[in-house]
Amino acid sequence: MDVVLTEWLSAIIRWLHVIAGMAWIGSSFYFMHLDHSLKHHAGLPAGVKGEAWQVHGGGFYQMIKFMVAPSQMPDQLTWFKWEAYTTWLSGFALLVVVYYLSAELFLIDKAVLDMSAPAAAAIAFFSLAAAWIAYEVMCRSPLGKHELALSLVGYVFLVGLTYAFTHVFSGRGAFTQIGALIGTIMVANVFVVIIPYQKKIVAAMIAGKEPDPFWGAIGKQRSVHNNYLTLPVVFLMLSNHYPLFFATQYNWVIVAIVLLIGPVIRHFYNSRHAGKGSPWWTWGVAAAGMIAIGLLSAAGPRTATTGAKTGSLPATPTFASVQEIVISRCSMCHTAEPVWAGITAAPKGVRLDDAESIKVHASLIDINAVRSNAMPPGNVTELSDDDRRILAAWLAAGAPVQ
Repeated sequence: MDVVLTEWLSAIIRWLHVIAGMAWIGSSFYFMHLDHSLKHHAGLPAGVKGEAWQVHGGGFYQMIKFMVAPSQMPDQLTWFKWEAYTTWLSGFALLVVVYYLSAELFLIDKAVLDMSAPAAAAIAFFSLAAAWIAYEVMCRSPLGKHELALSLVGYVFLVGLTYAFTHVFSGRGAFTQIGALIGTIMVANVFVVIIPYQKKIVAAMIAGKEPDPFWGAIGKQRSVHNNYLTLPVVFLMLSNHYPLFFATQYNWVIVAIVLLIGPVIRHFYNSRHAGKGSPWWTWGVAAAGMIAIGLLSAAGPRTATTGAKTGSLPATPTFASVQEIVISRCSMCHTAEPVWAGITAAPKGVRLDDAESIKVHASLIDINAVRSNAMPPGNVTELSDDDRRILAAWLAAGAPVQ
């Protein structure tokens, strides 16, 4: 595909994906807040769970929620579904354009598993479907009737998948894959469960029948799942910009912590909205989790051969040897006129083709090639562990250019 077209598609689809995601997350958080803030009192219509008064934009809103459905179907009914569908469709398109069509750069790391681009794309695609099926089976099994047990099993399931992905794909690819997988489960909850069962309720009312309360209950269950998964999936989608998360030794443990603290933070807000108090302990757990992530991100790349201590590094190298490594392994992309297929300009404007540029960007070299193995992407230029140790020794000495 033409590189200009690829860049244009990537930008437009990413923009659409972010906008749709904001709309979906915003409506999801709003309705969870509304659900928890409803108050029941005398005088409400039959079948109403509760009422909430809200003020916004200079006006007052009276909100009520029926446990199953009103006695008579309203003339107009707004369905909240296209935000979710558009988020997934644009996200999947972005996966294809960025990760599947450029699998050698972003999805594959031959040091992890040597495979072809079609094989990597196939594994990534079919794992989305397989994981959703497994989740659906868990929810519809007797386990689905016990929310705490289901949550614990689901957590182990997602952490196990993350560990597996980090042993199949590059770190960046693994994080994006688990994020896409969780997003797929969330959208499938809307498409396969929530909307169809709401339509069953509408159809029953039109036919003059009493809707089954189970239809509303199962939709509510999946909506709650989506609410607690939202913060982790947002973190995973943003993490590909932060090498110390995805390209370090304990990247799968970082995901495990995020999958824990995201729901903990949501618990605080859900409890507060429901008038059940403010469980401030959740912020202690979240803070401890973030500190743990910080420590784990400093553990170095997966190979961990650059040496955590200055004493384990080689003697300070000459700048000439450092420059030779950077130019031979990095400057085919990070130069005024990149020669790598599909790269039309130095990524993020970072050039590493002369002494001054290498010195200026020493901190980025440290983050991307020494403290993590994010660069080169997929290690396509085969930057060796010895090369990384030389770069580490140079950086430890203050990045001298003499």
